[in-house]
Amino acid sequence: MTTISHSSTCAVCALIEAADAAADAAFAARSTKNSNELVRAAMRAQDIAADKITNFAGSLRFVYLHGVWFFIWIAINTGIVFGGLAFDTYPFGLLTMIVSLEAIFLSTFVMVSQNRQARRESIRGELDFETNIRAEVWALHIGAALKIDPDHVEHAVQTALDNAREAQERGTATY
Repeated sequence: MTTISHSSTCAVCALIEAADAAADAAFAARSTKNSNELVRAAMRAQDIAADKITNFAGSLRFVYLHGVWFFIWIAINTGIVFGGLAFDTYPFGLLTMIVSLEAIFLSTFVMVSQNRQARRESIRGELDFETNIRAEVWALHIGAALKIDPDHVEHAVQTALDNAREAQERGTATY
């Protein structure tokens, strides 16, 4: 395994070493982080349950199941079927209470899932930032080794970014 050595006068390397308190290592020694693995590792049983409930509640099967449940409930309690078994007559107060409680719990599960999704996006953002910094450092060092003028490259990048932003504002941007 090879290591890349730099002079201690490299401002970028000095900044990164100060922030990370570590020297640059070989590219192959760097491990790539997977945001999905990081999120899965942090999930607890209640998070998994909330996700499963939220996924089911957001499905058409949930809608169909409730449609059948409400039809049967109303059919029994209006005497359409099993005439003598009515236990929640019109205006169906028990059904209303059950559905209200279900809505309270489902909204809580949805909020739990949304909070976790926000944490997941935060982790992805941090990993993207780390990857961008790593790529910038590598690009600077490769450019220096190839004796490429960084000011010229930066000018070309700024021009490309400005053109892309202008095209986006005009609505003619292509990606």
